[in-house]
Amino acid sequence: MRAVQASGELILERGEGAHVWDDAGNRYLDATAGLWYANVGYGRTEIAGAAAAQMRKLHAYSHYGDVSSRPTTDLAERISGIAPMADAAVFFTSGGGESIETVVKMVRRYWSLVGEPDRTVIISRERAYHGLAGYGTSIVGTEAFKVGVGPLAGGTATVAWDSPEALEAAIAEIRADRVAAFFCEPIIGAGGVLLPPKGYLQAVQGICRAHGVLFVVDEVICGYGRVGDWFASNRIGLEPDALTFAKGITSGYVPLGGVVVGKRMQEPFWETGAAGVWRHGYTYSGHASAAAAAHVNLDIVEREGLVARGLELENEIAEALAPLAAHELVSELRSGFGAVAAVQVDPALLADDPGLSDRIVLGARRHGVLGRVLVGGGLQISPPLVITRADLDELASGLAGALDDAAAAHHS
Repeated sequence: MRAVQASGELILERGEGAHVWDDAGNRYLDATAGLWYANVGYGRTEIAGAAAAQMRKLHAYSHYGDVSSRPTTDLAERISGIAPMADAAVFFTSGGGESIETVVKMVRRYWSLVGEPDRTVIISRERAYHGLAGYGTSIVGTEAFKVGVGPLAGGTATVAWDSPEALEAAIAEIRADRVAAFFCEPIIGAGGVLLPPKGYLQAVQGICRAHGVLFVVDEVICGYGRVGDWFASNRIGLEPDALTFAKGITSGYVPLGGVVVGKRMQEPFWETGAAGVWRHGYTYSGHASAAAAAHVNLDIVEREGLVARGLELENEIAEALAPLAAHELVSELRSGFGAVAAVQVDPALLADDPGLSDRIVLGARRHGVLGRVLVGGGLQISPPLVITRADLDELASGLAGALDDAAAAHHS
């Protein structure tokens, strides 16, 4: 907040396609789709119209117990139909953070219901990001998110982000009869855009199966076309016990998230009387107007082929950014899994000048690109799926200009 107070705010006023404008009329190419979410881009008035029409009809009602609304029930069925597990059920939230809170409680409740109440430990990965609510902050893999907030939820453990062997060793050390679940982003997003090593995701799923550990895939960033399929799990051939979603389900036009669960986790809640009432939910779970917006958003994704576009962007983004790899401030480009990439500012330079990446992002604004710094100093690239090849060249040119400016200042 001190930095914002010193430099002032950037006030955005409108958006169209892959661009946004500030209140002074300056145009920016959006390199990040907001916060990974604007899959269908900006200015989609039909989404606004669908939400408004639902608000005039029935804007919302509590979805506790046996009460639902038609757009909400239909959306649950629609998501179940594209989910990577058969006969999936959906629990709606207001966003990714609530989805993580929900699924942590759900997996622990599951083990209690099946007679193994000691299985409470949640294992996550270094550099992982799972939102910043209570449980999310407790299992986030970067310590910077935990500084100064006091005691966090217990019963958690963290393993190396890229090693199946590390997960196997942690389960052995903790004991499988105490481990509830392993939480895994297909692509570590906010932690730096770290792509999974070949075979990693299949290996950790196998380890979880071998030890009876629930396998939870956090698809908040990857879902709804971002990686060239409806979910990363579909593309890779995973069948998680549960997955979380948010962001791309509405492209951010209204807040919505949720948890998708497979048959294994459903059974003790629905097939026996032992569960009783599971006393968990949120005021806006299943919000009717949000569900109406989600339907139109998904209609656009389907009509305009944006799932396939996510796969095309895998190569186009890499091609557009390739010239930046030779820049003196850049140590690495990370891409190759859908419409997600990172331009890594050299860690050796960041060690001496920790604010370098932040200055590059601020400099990019002067060159017409709006971006964001990731954990580790990488520059986030996750544009709207409607971005064109010409737009990508604009993005790369703007970043090149910002890098050149920063390099000149660094040498002066």
